[in-house]
Amino acid sequence: MSSRRKFLANSSMLALGGLALQSFNTQNFSGIITGAADQINIGVIGIKGMGWANTMSILKIAGVNLIALCDVDQSVLDDRLKELKGKNIDTGKIKTYKDYRGLLDNKDVDAVIIGTPDHWHALIMIDAVRAGKDVYVEKPVGNSIEECRAMVAAQEKYNKVVQAGQWQRSQQHFRDAIALVHSGQLGNIRTVKVNCYQGWMKPAPVVADSAPPPGVDYKMWLGPAKTRPFNSSRFHFNFRWFWDYAGGLMTDWGVHLMDYAIFGMNAPVPKTVSALGGRFAYPDLYQETPDTLTALYEFDGFNIVWDHAMGIDNGNYGKDHSIAFIGNNGTLELDRGGWQVIEEKRSEKKVSVPRKTPTDNGLDKHMENFVQVIRSRKMADLNCSIQTGAHIATVCQMGNIAFRSQEKVTWDKAGGKFTNSQLNKQYMMAPYHNGYKLPKL
Repeated sequence: MSSRRKFLANSSMLALGGLALQSFNTQNFSGIITGAADQINIGVIGIKGMGWANTMSILKIAGVNLIALCDVDQSVLDDRLKELKGKNIDTGKIKTYKDYRGLLDNKDVDAVIIGTPDHWHALIMIDAVRAGKDVYVEKPVGNSIEECRAMVAAQEKYNKVVQAGQWQRSQQHFRDAIALVHSGQLGNIRTVKVNCYQGWMKPAPVVADSAPPPGVDYKMWLGPAKTRPFNSSRFHFNFRWFWDYAGGLMTDWGVHLMDYAIFGMNAPVPKTVSALGGRFAYPDLYQETPDTLTALYEFDGFNIVWDHAMGIDNGNYGKDHSIAFIGNNGTLELDRGGWQVIEEKRSEKKVSVPRKTPTDNGLDKHMENFVQVIRSRKMADLNCSIQTGAHIATVCQMGNIAFRSQEKVTWDKAGGKFTNSQLNKQYMMAPYHNGYKLPKL
């Protein structure tokens, strides 16, 4: 790796539907020279939301240098450079791009962070590993089951480090809770209930199409998605609520929360999935994905229930999100604020644990793990490999497919597809447009 000046940041992040970036004191970044072999030069593609939170987190690690930024919105690039200057960082050493391919051509970039809308994740990740870069890709890793498979195949072919952005995999209290689940103390677990009630999340109003804002390369933003006139209520954060670009709350928060349900139960792809819901909370706002959804996942010996609602905070256990492993001896309730075990009074082997709260920052730990593996090249040490990210994204996509098709979908484990051939044809692959194609690997 090339020798570069590194920046060390010592600031905190807060969680709110992702991790919201706090303001940084200008003293938080300091230039320190370290050995050339320790230096990792990063480029970041998509810097409006989590892409920037990820950047601020990874820059806390010694020997990590930001040398390239890419975004289709010039105003976002300008704002980020202004922020960095405010921290006394020499932005003259940071190259900027509006087309990610230019960034990938930069031979000085060792690793990239992908923080674009979901429909771009697969193509950029595959192009990045082809270009010899290690990759941190935001969740959900793919916007379709076939994209997830292609991403795994690309990592295996090019043997690059690829960490999925499911940062809870690195936070200690989540790991401690799952260790108790795996210990067997809860007894037979027949049901896991995953609750996601997000009162603050709200689609944008219905507005007229318009010209893109000055400085926005809208054609590049669309990429493989269907060409449509620009609409401000489909842009930036609100892309989440449209099938062209994402999968709604199921693939936004669901990838985080279903991840731990699947991890706790060591669960494969489900046998069947059923789902019901709709646009019940905000029928007059601009969205396609359901604001209210319940999905039932069937496995051998247990079920997982997913339940989400926008515009409401009061979910199970009085939480706006939770994962509950309901066992014969007790129920373990887990969320970003901690975990506890509530005893089952009828059990002879009662188990209870008072609430445990977090002691670390999950995103920071996740970035530390990513950098550690870049340096060690020990892929098995990744806390959330692309294989893990693809598995969870596939499970969440299945919930959306059950909702969209209004069918109880059944999975053919041997064939790796649905038993209904029409579902395979219609939903396994996100449609690609504008000359883009998903590479065959």
